[in-house]
Amino acid sequence: MELHKQKCVPCEGGTPTFKPKQTKEYLKKTPNWKAIKNHHLYREFKFKDFKSAQNFANKVGKIAEKENHHPDIQLGWGYVNITTYTHAINGLSINDFILAAKINKI
Repeated sequence: MELHKQKCVPCEGGTPTFKPKQTKEYLKKTPNWKAIKNHHLYREFKFKDFKSAQNFANKVGKIAEKENHHPDIQLGWGYVNITTYTHAINGLSINDFILAAKINKI
């Protein structure tokens, strides 16, 4: 099933983080996202003005609430930067890639 059609599931502290090979494979399914030290995902989005960036950030927030998986969102004039990782395991899980795929669909 495509990532953007999946649902984030609560992650317990004992769940293993993604290995570099898994991360590399899932990055192929989430274009334009970067894995930073195999710990978190990051992507920059550019916009024509502040209002467009704010509208996008609000849409990301709605997805995050629905999925109960919350990224860090940095908002400024003409840009939104998003960083996500699974806090409960202090690394990457399938949830981060599901969230990234859903954000890519905005």
